[in-house]
Formats: sequence, C-alpha cells, structure tokens
Amino acid sequence: MDIKKDQEYMLMALELAQSAYKAQEVPIGAVVVSGSDEVLSKAFNSKEALHNPCGHAEILALQSAAKKLSNWRLSGCTLYTTLEPCPMCLNAMTHARIARVVFGAYDAKGGAIHLGYNFYQDKRLNHRFGVLGGILAYQSATLLTSFFHSRRK
Repeated sequence: MDIKKDQEYMLMALELAQSAYKAQEVPIGAVVVSGSDEVLSKAFNSKEALHNPCGHAEILALQSAAKKLSNWRLSGCTLYTTLEPCPMCLNAMTHARIARVVFGAYDAKGGAIHLGYNFYQDKRLNHRFGVLGGILAYQSATLLTSFFHSRRK
C-alpha cells in the first residue's frame, strides 16, 4: 500500500464529491483504479438526477469500470470513496471482486463497517478484500457537514 497514491486518488474522489455538491446531490465521490494504477472510472452520487435509490457514487463507479473492462470482475482494483460505504455498496464491492476499498470519512449512522456488516471479511462469502478508512477524512467530513448544514437552513 502506498499512502501517497491513496491520497492522490482520494483527492480525485473529493473533486467528484464537490461536483455532487454543486449538483445538489449528497457530496460523495468514487474512483475505481486498476492494479496497474489506471483510473477506470469516476462517479459521484446521482440519486436525485437519476431518480434512482441505487445511484450511489460507488455503485455507479463499479458499473462504469466493469463496462470499461467488459468484465464484472474487478479483480485487482481499488475503489476510493469519500465516505464509508453503506451496506448496499459494500456488498456490491464483494460481488465485483475488488481487491481493496479506501474511504475518507467514517459514517457512524450508515456505514456498513460501523454497523457491523463486515461483508469484506466474511468467510462464508466467496470473496474478501482489504479496507482502509480515514484517508483525507477531515476534508470528506467537512464537505458533507457543509452540505447538510446548508440543506437545513
């Protein structure tokens, strides 16, 4: 693991989260990177624009990367996301066979890991992967806090 690369890709995800903010979407961005450091896809939350409850940045990024590779198996890939994944997204990562997820801010209310949905290490499932949290967490959390504060005014 190279922390500098993780920070570089998380900065990309943060830029996407800022785009989501401008689009009045919850500011979450996601980037899928291959094992050879090729950026395969980028996405931000688009639930409102797509009228889709599955329009999470992580899901959209996984779909786009799979399409680019013409393969739903994203073996060797890392997904970077600005917020701890929800259970739906973490399970999708399991199905996509990613190698690793790196996230920014922790989510005590909706984060799969905080809630105990540890799909990524469940030996009953046929795939496990690494998880690293807290990369540029302050920047990610600040953007989310700002967004929700502005919505509550």
